[in-house]
Order: sequence, then structure tokens, then C-alpha cells
Amino acid sequence: MSTIFTKIINKEIPAHIIFEDKNFISFLDINPLTIGHSLVVPKIEVDYIFDLDNEYLKRGLIFSKKIASAIEKSTKCSRVGLKVVGLEIPHAHIHLIPFTNEKEMDFINKRLKLDKSNFTSLLKKIRENL
Repeated sequence: MSTIFTKIINKEIPAHIIFEDKNFISFLDINPLTIGHSLVVPKIEVDYIFDLDNEYLKRGLIFSKKIASAIEKSTKCSRVGLKVVGLEIPHAHIHLIPFTNEKEMDFINKRLKLDKSNFTSLLKKIRENL
């Protein structure tokens, strides 16, 4: 089951990678709901997040907490929300979405269009706040 996320993990396609360790990778969403919207993806190919074993799931939440903290320091938001949907790509992942109003986390909202320089400067700021 090679997904676009597996290709990002394997560096077969480019992504704005925030941070990675041996188990997880985090990168900016290419079609964000808000500035700083990012993904946390396990490096193992599992379709449904609740099919991850408990220890891996726990490590994923702790990894996400670190990324969310850096996003919160780097963007103008009240909080960073966590959302798990997972139907669009059959590879478990967590959305980290900075928001000031809960409506900003709704996937029916129009996605932002950012240029390369926006992604580059945001990525630099988030990495500095890790």
C-alpha cells in the first residue's frame, strides 16, 4: 500500500518537513485549512489510526504535542487542534490545525493557497520553535 505519505517518508517526493524521528514524520499540509496546518504521519503503513498498537499510538500523540507546541508559538492562533479523519489517504495521520475559531477546523472550508516563499518562511519559524 504505497501512499503519497510513504513517498514523502522515503523522500521520493518533496515535502515541507518540520521534523522526523525513527517512527514519525511531520510536514506542512500542502493545502492547509489555516496557516501552519500540518500532518503527523507514522512511518509504518497502517490505514486506520486505531489499528496502531497502544505504544505506537501513545508515541504519536507525544510527537504531535511537540509539533503542536512549535506551531502554536509560530502562528497567530488560540490553540492547535487535533483532527483525525483519514478517509482521503489510506495511511494513518493526524492533522494539527492552528485555530482561533473552531469553525476554522472544518474540512468543508476552502483551503488556502500558499506560495513557496510562504511555506519556506513558515517552516523555518516552526523549526526554530521546536
